[in-house]
Amino acid sequence: MSEHHEPLPVERKLLTPGVYVLLLLTFIGVCFAAWRFIFGLSSVTNLDQQHPWGLWIAFDVATGVALAAGGFTAGALAHIFHREHYHAIVRPALLTAMLGYTFVGIGLMADLGRYYNIWHPAMPWMWSPNSALFEVGMCVMLYLTVLYLEFAPIVCERFQKYDKRFALLTNLSDRVYPILNKIMPLLIIAGVVLSCAHQSSLGNLMVLVPSKMHPLWSTPIMTILFLLSAIAVGFPMVIFEGMYAAWSLKLKPEMHILSKLAKYIPVLLGAYLGFKIGDMAIRGSYVYLGEGSTQSTMFIIEMVFGVIVPFVMLLSARVRNSPGWLFLASLLVVLGVALNRINVFLVAFMPLYPVKSYFPAIGEIAVTIGLVSLLMFLYRVVVTYFPVITHPGKVRAA
Repeated sequence: MSEHHEPLPVERKLLTPGVYVLLLLTFIGVCFAAWRFIFGLSSVTNLDQQHPWGLWIAFDVATGVALAAGGFTAGALAHIFHREHYHAIVRPALLTAMLGYTFVGIGLMADLGRYYNIWHPAMPWMWSPNSALFEVGMCVMLYLTVLYLEFAPIVCERFQKYDKRFALLTNLSDRVYPILNKIMPLLIIAGVVLSCAHQSSLGNLMVLVPSKMHPLWSTPIMTILFLLSAIAVGFPMVIFEGMYAAWSLKLKPEMHILSKLAKYIPVLLGAYLGFKIGDMAIRGSYVYLGEGSTQSTMFIIEMVFGVIVPFVMLLSARVRNSPGWLFLASLLVVLGVALNRINVFLVAFMPLYPVKSYFPAIGEIAVTIGLVSLLMFLYRVVVTYFPVITHPGKVRAA
């Protein structure tokens, strides 16, 4: 009888002191969000006519979308390129992407002035094909639907293998599971296509406003740079999430998988760095690096600590095989891409006639922290009750 490892629910206590902290932060964020929905944006945010978007767009939406890229990069590696060795990372990456895109929608709703109209892009008679935001909205809706369909078999497995107390759900799972497995290849391909389209379209938004962008970031190839950076951060995010989840759940990190996965990162990060340097050389924007402004300083920090340092680190086999160093290098890439999105949407974006500068209000920060805390809590809930994480050392008979 053959044996193989497979994902299992995590047998750990759900409510811990750390989880209670997450719930407290979530509650504070919900209070500020409720105040915003009742009394409007001006009651909670520092947004104005010159600064129509702020932290919620830069972090909750743009950064959230980028850091959810692990879902489609891991899926493409394991299923499209048939690297069977990496199947163990697909489900955690899929969960992170699903939760990430869900909270992108929630964050976007908080940022919209007329949030109650968020359903409009779903209606064909309200479509505006000439709008860049239309493409962004459609890709988010479609990709989020695909993510939930991709995750549905995991829900079915819960009631097929681990919890048969609910006969109706078990019977429904038995019927739905084979159908989902048959269409899964199409869902995976659709997920990759939609995610690539959406990652690049966010960059295209900033191509439309060259007069309001600092020259260090303003480029006609912003679309390509956004896509390349999203692809480059996909595997580091999978490694960061996998190692952090393993440590917090008192599991052993799967270094035999993560170390091999890390070999791809310098190639992808190098491609992004090459395009970035080539673009600056062609446009001559490198002359702004020494201007000593906030923009030039933030750009240097972004490139040095978010791209160059982890690129050099991950060229070393010693770093890739060390849990601590690999975690640090992956974290630097994640923070670097997050800083890039914040720089593009906040630091580089300069209104033509600003009356005052923008800095996030306490309410904006509280809502963002609350969303992140809720995401982390839901991740723990899902892996506790559903077969998402593969447990090294635990084997089930096939």
